[in-house]
Amino acid sequence: MRCAMTLNQFDQAQDFLQALNREFPHDPEVLYVSIHAYSDLASRKAQELAQTAPQSPQAHELNAEAFEQQGKWDQAEKEYRGILQQNPKLPGIHFRLGRLLLSRPNPAPEVAQEAKKEFEEELQIDPSNAGAEYVLGEMARQAQSWNEAATHFSRATKLDETFGDAFLGLGESLAAAKKFSDSIAPLQAAVRLEPQNPATHYNLAIAYSRSGRKQEAEKEFAIHRQMTGDSNGSAADPSGAATAPQN
Repeated sequence: MRCAMTLNQFDQAQDFLQALNREFPHDPEVLYVSIHAYSDLASRKAQELAQTAPQSPQAHELNAEAFEQQGKWDQAEKEYRGILQQNPKLPGIHFRLGRLLLSRPNPAPEVAQEAKKEFEEELQIDPSNAGAEYVLGEMARQAQSWNEAATHFSRATKLDETFGDAFLGLGESLAAAKKFSDSIAPLQAAVRLEPQNPATHYNLAIAYSRSGRKQEAEKEFAIHRQMTGDSNGSAADPSGAATAPQN
């Protein structure tokens, strides 16, 4: 495999890597070599992209991703906006730009609205973008616009049935709107998809408790207490069930 990499025989190198990982799964040396080989392959392909198509949207997007990793927000934004100038309908770029705007440290108040606009434009281009629906749901939830949040989270769950955080967000939003019975189904899905997330069990317990399902509620509260290491259960749900504090 190392010889193939040295000779730039990348197809053969990948074949050798697959054989090594198949014959020696979990072997530390094989894993170590694989990490470096795939990293080297990625670097070489990035160089090839920069050399052969430096003005392509893909090259600019790769540059933007690199700037993001370095925390160079202005440079990354410039790259994304440059892509949109070339092709304003390219899927995924408005979403990345909106996410970048929200990632900036200490963003100005108007940045949230600007980011929201980017996510909405992304959905005009790609209505199947579950990530954009989810972030819009989170933004609405933080603004305590529960019905709007539930609408976006619900769309995200329909677009991606494995999106545990979207089911959790939907359940939380419905519960915040006092629709506790309606919140149970999405929270059950969240628990099924993310069983190791204490927040899913806590919120499902609250929904059960407020819906009069005390025995099921206490079961979920007990799981939450066990996961968070809180054996006292000192906090209490307003309906009267003992709970552990939410993480």
